[in-house]
Amino acid sequence: MSKLEENQLKINELEQEILSLDSQDPEFKIKTKELNKLKKETFSNLSHWDRVLIARSESRLKAPALVNKLFDNFIEFHGDQLFADDQSILSGLAFLDDIPVTVLAQAKGTNLTESLKRNFGMTSPDGFRKSLRLAHEAEKFNRPIITIVDTSGAYPGKGAEERGQSRAIAENLMEFSKLRVPVIAIVLSEGGSGGALALTVSDYIFMFENAIYSVLSPEGFSSILFKNTKTAEESAEIMKLTSHDLKELNIIDEIISEPLGGIKAPTDSFIKDLRKKLVNKINELSKLDKDTLVNNRYDKFRRIGLE
Repeated sequence: MSKLEENQLKINELEQEILSLDSQDPEFKIKTKELNKLKKETFSNLSHWDRVLIARSESRLKAPALVNKLFDNFIEFHGDQLFADDQSILSGLAFLDDIPVTVLAQAKGTNLTESLKRNFGMTSPDGFRKSLRLAHEAEKFNRPIITIVDTSGAYPGKGAEERGQSRAIAENLMEFSKLRVPVIAIVLSEGGSGGALALTVSDYIFMFENAIYSVLSPEGFSSILFKNTKTAEESAEIMKLTSHDLKELNIIDEIISEPLGGIKAPTDSFIKDLRKKLVNKINELSKLDKDTLVNNRYDKFRRIGLE
């Protein structure tokens, strides 16, 4: 168990103790002070691996909860019209303030039952085709698209490969690059491999402060480069997968700040600020003519690695 995980357990215990105390109890003030001190010590100087652990935390905010808070009148759409409805993709129509948008979100579960239903956020070809179906519909009706990315990677199972997993991802990459409506991506927690790339070809990428976004997991990187998974922590440092690394490399566009310890249940003020950022960016992108929008998106991704 890492130092972060040990401290997180202590933080959880203190929070439970504080909840059981009356605010007028002298012990309440002592415990609250102790909690704040421990949080500051724990989260003020996080390593790359610490952020990996925070991004993967079971208590971290999941896409369905963010969708419910961020958007109004969300109506979920199902199925790829070919094979199945992939529950790892939560997709549909909603309003962002008074702007009609299409929402495409990768959803992990909050408990074992839901995680199994959503395949732990690992998207199948059916999910990518569902996303692309709604993206084309958004283009037809001139609706901006907002994607929320949270996956350790695309599902690598035999059935997924038989149904064209690689092709489904490739088609998303190609088609999203050509969409003639604004596309905004939000990397919420894990952004792993092609499963994340398929939904991040966009005009603007927001990334939560403690999220990670990389070509594969630190464990996978370690197994390839060092032939073991024991050096995953070292690999995380090498991979430059944090929001701050990626902002410096101009791969993402903007970091969304989080409270100490990572985002769990967003406050109303947090949602208000995020909604304002999204509305402003949609309005800005919507002023561009369609050709400029698509050309700028193409140039954005062609510049990666050159600057």
